[in-house]
Amino acid sequence: MSSAVIQLLVLAGIAIFLILRLKNVLGTREGFEKPQVESRPKASDTRRPEFEVIEGGPDRDITDHVDDGSDSAKALAAMKMAESDFNVSDFLSGARQAYEMIFLAFERGDISEVRGFLDPEVAGAFDQVIAERKAQGLTIKSEIVGVRDVELYSATYDREASYAEITVRFLAELTTVVRNEAGEIVEGDPNEIKRQRDTWTFGRKMGVDDPNWQLVATGE
Repeated sequence: MSSAVIQLLVLAGIAIFLILRLKNVLGTREGFEKPQVESRPKASDTRRPEFEVIEGGPDRDITDHVDDGSDSAKALAAMKMAESDFNVSDFLSGARQAYEMIFLAFERGDISEVRGFLDPEVAGAFDQVIAERKAQGLTIKSEIVGVRDVELYSATYDREASYAEITVRFLAELTTVVRNEAGEIVEGDPNEIKRQRDTWTFGRKMGVDDPNWQLVATGE
């Protein structure tokens, strides 16, 4: 047998040996197999601990309406210290309702139902204007279409007297008609909607049983 043939047989034997070794190491696959993807560790079912609330941060119920650190903000914070259930947003919602109720009663010429929400001096001024209208034979009919804006303008608090005052600006859309004794329109138009701005100040002694605020001043 020639040396060339012997070399071929030796090489063939080495190749067979290597194939068998690889087969034992890698194994065999039959048919289509999906590529393997590393499995990611499952997220823990344990929920994150809730963030701890740090006291002393800005009070959004205050800073949503006045600048943080302003005199008004400090006054409102003092009101909350005097009464833990005092809420600025709730106050403004009540102020809107009080504005509509008091304004319409005044225009109608009968404040008997809202007198308890009026400071005696304000009630006296309203009574005087209503009496002058009657003396002139004038009647007023007003309808509020909507109160478009309620803005907290300023707030003050007297710690010694525990007395608070909050000034609110209103922007209302309304219709107003003034008639004389004959029923003739002397001012206004029932079909014309006008905008009216009013600035009202409400006052109250904090920490007492009566939760009602009173209208203590009016302006434009």
